[in-house]
Amino acid sequence: MEGLFDELRVAAHLVWLRRWVALGVAWAICLVGWLAVSQIPNRYTSTARLSVQLRSILPTSTATGGIQDQQAEDIERVRQTLASAYNLEKVVRGTSLAKTIASDRDVNDRIAMLQQAIRIVAQQDNLFEISATLGDPRLAREVVQKMIDLFVEDNLASGRDATSQSLRFLDQQLGARQQQIAQVEAKRQGFQAQFLNLLPGTGSLDERMSQAREQLAQIDGELAAANTSLSAVNNQLAATAATVAGDAGNVAAGPARARVALIEGQLAEGRGRGWTDQHPDMIALNRQLAAARAAARNEPVTRSGGSAAQTNPLYFQLQSMRTERAARVAELSQRKGQLEAQLAGVQARMARDPAAAAQQAQLDQDIAAMKTQYDQLLADREQVRLRRQVQNETDAVKFSLIDPPSQSSVPASPNRPLLLFGVLIVGLGGGVASAFALGKLRSGFSTAARLERASGLPVIGSIGEVLTQTQQQLRQRRLKLFTGATAALGVAFVALIAVEFLMRGLAAA
Repeated sequence: MEGLFDELRVAAHLVWLRRWVALGVAWAICLVGWLAVSQIPNRYTSTARLSVQLRSILPTSTATGGIQDQQAEDIERVRQTLASAYNLEKVVRGTSLAKTIASDRDVNDRIAMLQQAIRIVAQQDNLFEISATLGDPRLAREVVQKMIDLFVEDNLASGRDATSQSLRFLDQQLGARQQQIAQVEAKRQGFQAQFLNLLPGTGSLDERMSQAREQLAQIDGELAAANTSLSAVNNQLAATAATVAGDAGNVAAGPARARVALIEGQLAEGRGRGWTDQHPDMIALNRQLAAARAAARNEPVTRSGGSAAQTNPLYFQLQSMRTERAARVAELSQRKGQLEAQLAGVQARMARDPAAAAQQAQLDQDIAAMKTQYDQLLADREQVRLRRQVQNETDAVKFSLIDPPSQSSVPASPNRPLLLFGVLIVGLGGGVASAFALGKLRSGFSTAARLERASGLPVIGSIGEVLTQTQQQLRQRRLKLFTGATAALGVAFVALIAVEFLMRGLAAA
């Protein structure tokens, strides 16, 4: 510990002997450093925060959700393009920077400067932070305010412009689709006039031919049933007499017995149609027959006075049924012949033009696809129209200024007081180091003990320096000068700090 203390004393003595060198170096370093620090321009940052709220008076639905999503995309697009050269030129010409431009080159220089100075950061909850770092705090605040104005204007204007352009584009596309559908419809109508009108039904040519074959098969089944029913009625009619012979002892048929005969004829007609006794109509007729027979048994008996032929009501009823069955058979035969003729005509034409079916199917597919596209475009147009109506008639997007543009008197950079103090420390350290290095270059011994250790010989003693009165006065004057020069260095540092704070106050005024 004693050796360390001795070394420190020796070092301090070396520096003190060359104190003027140390002071000169310190002044030189401080002057150069403070000059360099003074050349660094102050940079002031102005910051503002803006809140964007997406609102709609419409109820929540897929359409309104799409509108809000589109609004959010528009806002993000404007945020990304806000710092473009086009918008920054508006900032240059709309702020105090306009006074500093005289040519297009100046404008480009100012735009390049703003591109480095402006930052736009999207934060959570639809918050946007806009900041600008410039050499003038008032100009920085003015630039941030102009950026906010552009952000709001571009969102409102670009949204309406984009919506109007979308509507015009969709209207053009809808018109083009209508023309295409009309052209394809005209081709299909021509094809229908040539082929499809020959067959009943709807759909393509293959579908209509399939429907015609199904109808023909159905008619064949109905015609077979009608022929069977007609044959049954003919057989029953052949076995039924047209009149019934009567004599004096015969019983005259009354109303009840006539009803029995009528119901029996209806039962015969049902059996001719192929109905069984379990058929609901046959069950109802059997019940009516039982009731009519009971009424006929209670009917008074009236006997005719002589022999005479009586009309058989069943025979005439069967004749009426045969006429009806024959008309049904003729009708079905006519429909069958008509369908067969239509199918034959279409097949003959298709034999002459085998690509007709494929052409008609292609036309149907084209029309279906075009109508699907048309419906989709129509739905898109309605959504865009609704979006424009929301933009024009409601407060769909609300901008709130959370933090207005700030104007700080403290520069964001550089930290000039800290730099000035750092230069002072470096200057003092450089002066001390220079004096110490010079002392080391010159050989000498500050104490007798150091001389004894270096030479290896015993040192008998040492003689102190004896100064005259004149030398002492001279040394005192030099000490005062040294003290004043050192104090002047500190005063210079304090003055620079005072000037810095004074400049800050003037910048904020």
